[in-house]
Amino acid sequence: MTSGTPNKTSGSVEGIPPEVQAHVQHNLQRLDQLANLGLFSANIAHEIKNGLVAINTFCEVLLEKSENREMAEVVRRELKRIDGLVTQMLRLAASKPAALAPVNVHTLLDLSMRLLEYQMSGRMITVRRDYRAASEMVKGDESRLQQAFMNLLLNAVEAMGQGGELTATTETVAGRVKISIRDTGTGIPAENFGHIFETFFTTKKYGTGLGLAITRRVVEEHHGEIEVQSEVGRGSTFIILLPHV
Repeated sequence: MTSGTPNKTSGSVEGIPPEVQAHVQHNLQRLDQLANLGLFSANIAHEIKNGLVAINTFCEVLLEKSENREMAEVVRRELKRIDGLVTQMLRLAASKPAALAPVNVHTLLDLSMRLLEYQMSGRMITVRRDYRAASEMVKGDESRLQQAFMNLLLNAVEAMGQGGELTATTETVAGRVKISIRDTGTGIPAENFGHIFETFFTTKKYGTGLGLAITRRVVEEHHGEIEVQSEVGRGSTFIILLPHV
């Protein structure tokens, strides 16, 4: 063997550095994952869509007999929202821009927290609201913004044990609405901090790694920004900045 001849990585392509090949291979694998996820999601969405037809019919019959009109409207609203989300999944390949209209952030936060009331009361989580935004109206897609808020609130609840505290705060900053969702949970380890918004990244046993990635995408669709502040053992705060109407 000739002295000084460099070793080549198995499977390398002549003229392309191994680290570049590895990067390309990694990206190809992620594209394949995304393609498979899209196909899987479309199949699941199709089945959910079919099931929703029967569920909607059955619920309408029950809701007409219900004396709790407020809860009946919440159920109708949520069924409509789920149907809309499934439709979005089916149209993912030809995704359209968000349907922007005036949205009341405070109303949407309250609705989202109400839907998680059972989970929070079961863990004896204290909920605090500190709405200080001069104007709570933003231009957005109500369904998608609710999806983003629900993802953050669910993460906060799951990060806390018994007796935690969840705080939702709004304020006006440089012409934008600043929404902060703070928990007193376990916090985010330093080694995970730069990855939490990445697709498929999760530390949960049964997590999908899609919640925060979807939330970031929704915020960006609304010309907003999202960031996180966290300290291990003390909790995390997710901050969303959205333009006023």
